[in-house]
Amino acid sequence: MGVDFRDTLRALLDNGGMPVEEAVGCEPDAVSQASGKEYMSKARLDIFFEKKGRGGKKATIIAGFPDGMDDDDIAALASGLKQRLGAGGSARGGEILIQGDRRADLKKALEELGWKVRVC
Repeated sequence: MGVDFRDTLRALLDNGGMPVEEAVGCEPDAVSQASGKEYMSKARLDIFFEKKGRGGKKATIIAGFPDGMDDDDIAALASGLKQRLGAGGSARGGEILIQGDRRADLKKALEELGWKVRVC
């Protein structure tokens, strides 16, 4: 059985951005499976900036997760991204909200994890 992608994400974040293969000590094929690669090939995530309806506070939203990805997987990804960026946020309704304007940072982080990303 392959490595759970949450473990891979945790290892990447704990090792300060070290390549995933070195962080989890496994072959690249196992890393692809562990990082949710089956989801990534089918989806392109949209990152957009929003401040209306939030009392003047700014937020960056990540949307477009594939149907096969459950809320626990999205919450685990959100947790890892929040730790990596040192920002607050939440995961609800199939979306991730990160406090502040972090579009460029999120694009870089998600692309490093193998996701296709579009900044709107």
